Amino acid sequence: MQFYSTNNKALRVSFQEAVFNSLPEDKGLYMPEAIPQLDPYFIKNIQQYSFQEIAFTIAKAFIGDDIPENDLKEIVNEAINFDAPVRFLDAETAVLELFHGPSYAFKDFGARFMSRIMGYFSQKGDQLLDVLVATSGDTGGAVALGFLGVEGTRVTILYPKGKVSKVQEEQLTTNGQNIRALEVEGTFDDCQALVKQAFNDKELNGVLRLTSANSINIARLIPQTFYYFWTYAQLKSQGMDEIVFTVPSGNFGNIGAGLLAYKMGLPVSHFVAATNVNDTVPRFLKNGQYEPKPSVQTLANAMDVGNPSNWVRIQDLFDQDLAQLKAKITSYTYNDQETVQGMEELFEKYKYVACPHTAIAYLASKAYRLDQPGHYASVFLSTAHPCKFPEAIKPEVYQYVKLPEGASLLADKEKQATEMPVDYQTFKTYLLVNN
Repeated sequence: MQFYSTNNKALRVSFQEAVFNSLPEDKGLYMPEAIPQLDPYFIKNIQQYSFQEIAFTIAKAFIGDDIPENDLKEIVNEAINFDAPVRFLDAETAVLELFHGPSYAFKDFGARFMSRIMGYFSQKGDQLLDVLVATSGDTGGAVALGFLGVEGTRVTILYPKGKVSKVQEEQLTTNGQNIRALEVEGTFDDCQALVKQAFNDKELNGVLRLTSANSINIARLIPQTFYYFWTYAQLKSQGMDEIVFTVPSGNFGNIGAGLLAYKMGLPVSHFVAATNVNDTVPRFLKNGQYEPKPSVQTLANAMDVGNPSNWVRIQDLFDQDLAQLKAKITSYTYNDQETVQGMEELFEKYKYVACPHTAIAYLASKAYRLDQPGHYASVFLSTAHPCKFPEAIKPEVYQYVKLPEGASLLADKEKQATEMPVDYQTFKTYLLVNN
């Protein structure tokens, strides 16, 4: 299958080129030339398949013969080697836990799959592949661990100083080897802008072989569809098949993957986009005016995005039709005080310890059920393990958090990061001098 730019549908590139280029020259984002439709028999009997079998079927639909079947199976089985379980809190409310990977965040699905795709396409003797990534929290750790030690790659992670949690910072600054961290004196949007500017710098691209590991890369988006189908399989096995997904949304890649899954044939009744006070998309759905604004720091820092890159993909999926978008997506916004109340309510009502992002999704799922009562499975996504946010969770609740294996060792590792102003020329010089 070929892929086009959201700014120019006449432009067509291969999957391999879309993965390595990340961002088309016209500054659009890559999308598949046609949304693959999965066999209705597969969907109807999806509960009979394993997570890896489902993931392979979806990956094959996008990648086709660009990667031989046996090689693709190996990539999928190696990348998706952990579960995404659905845990019911009551008869009709469930949480999809996406934090069982190595960095304890949902970004592991995309980062691990993408790193192995890039490793597969990169041949020995090729020029070193420089992976640039901006992170508002979880992406950095997932990409660092996904690419750590991958031959022929070097990763440079830009993160906003003082705006990620302690565990998040440790995950992206203590690796060494082929992983570099830049502590930017700005916001996530500043980090993202620096990365985008680098991709559009012809002089820099003439020296370095640049690619992105952000959700702007199509190889990050595809594997995020896997767990939406896997959730449906788990529900089907329990006799449930009507589902509403509530997704904590910052850069809108996660919910974009869910909508892509829906377009592929996954029967989803509705999507709820749950945001913090960075509410560019909720305001757009309300008044039809897309007006990005500088991001605001919140407890749910991975969602602190004022100008979400992936929104153009979602608009593309719905042919820029606002009425279609509003028919399929509802959005709710919550401030820090409400987020804390959501975490407390989850613990008091269900004895469930959640991170701030998960709490926002819970609140939005509850609000949607009040607005749209009915018999359906309300599944909200838990995108990060609560151990990554000790500062945001009350000590009397945090004491019940079970640390994943290896989490306690992070604090003992040495921080390796370079401070960087929000200045493109400084960033460019750093990349060239440290080539």
